Amino acid sequence: MSSSLYNKILKTSDVIVIKVGTNVLSRPNVLLNEPRMVQLCCDLCRMIEQDKQVVLVTSGAVGAGMGQLGLTERPTEIAYLQAVAAIGQGKLIETYEKILRLYGVNCAQILLTADDLSNRETYLNARNTILTLLKLRALPIINENDTISVSRLNTTFGDNDRLASLVANLFDHPLLILLTDVDGLYDRDPNLPGANLVSVVEQWSPDLIQMAADKNSARSKGGMLSKLKAAKMITASGGNVIIANGDHEDTLRRIFSGQETGTVFLRQKYLAARKRWLGFAVQSEGRLLLDDGAINAIVKGKSLLPVGVVGADGSFERGETVSLVDTNNKEIGRGLTNYSLRDVLRICGKKTSELHEIIGQNVYMEIVHRDNMQLFD
Repeated sequence: MSSSLYNKILKTSDVIVIKVGTNVLSRPNVLLNEPRMVQLCCDLCRMIEQDKQVVLVTSGAVGAGMGQLGLTERPTEIAYLQAVAAIGQGKLIETYEKILRLYGVNCAQILLTADDLSNRETYLNARNTILTLLKLRALPIINENDTISVSRLNTTFGDNDRLASLVANLFDHPLLILLTDVDGLYDRDPNLPGANLVSVVEQWSPDLIQMAADKNSARSKGGMLSKLKAAKMITASGGNVIIANGDHEDTLRRIFSGQETGTVFLRQKYLAARKRWLGFAVQSEGRLLLDDGAINAIVKGKSLLPVGVVGADGSFERGETVSLVDTNNKEIGRGLTNYSLRDVLRICGKKTSELHEIIGQNVYMEIVHRDNMQLFD
């Protein structure tokens, strides 16, 4: 891989989203690593001075809170974890603001939940806010709102790798840089002898997931598997991704100067903004089970008709998002349904000529129109 590839990626990226993990930002004793944060902010400010649009997605709130409270293990009780995050979030943004002020750069804190990006209106509001901050040459600093995100309420991202990918997906041609505590993607567990770093991923294959030696630490939630999922999302919709070692102080400088660093994942195709939101950001409220004929039809660009639906479950109303599932219970895409669950169960398997008799006068021929559908690879 030549430096020209990195230079081309940087030149063609309209926004650079950098995600920095807990293990990069904190010391082994879980206190914030302020010298590392200083170097990180210095690198980001250099890019802003060069008129690059930069967004930071940061972990560290829980880790910072643990440090403030003298804890050595991540809390498991929801309310306790949220309280620790609330304490740490203030410390985290205060530290960023103090450092960035030395470089004459303003920062803005944005706390998000999964629901914020699942809703079309708040999704667009978040995008417009970030774009305005970038015009003001301020650094948006984004974190999950751990104080109100609760996994049992289905409002958590799960880890900041997914949050970073959803933020990057707000833009047409982003570069997502995931800074972690390993050098990149290896062809096997990097702790095993003979493990080799994969420098470029041009095409996705099932073997990539097998390469991910997923591991979690006491201070963080993500592993290589979550980073690969984030990379797959971005490259499938118009962006490039770099996974690199954030423990090395010169990593961002090397990337920004066009030097080979970590593993780069190249974009596969481009999706329009609404398709990106529908395919990746919005949460599904139920499932439509499709037969093979329906799958063949929608893959060829056709709408989903009732005759190809063999079942449905969940809890959804007309206009909400549903998962499109094959006979092996694999999600192959998502779409906005023209019918509620109750009506889908009435018309599934039926011909379009029968819909008026079943539903009445106000009917749609399609359960999901092709314009309101996004299929996965």
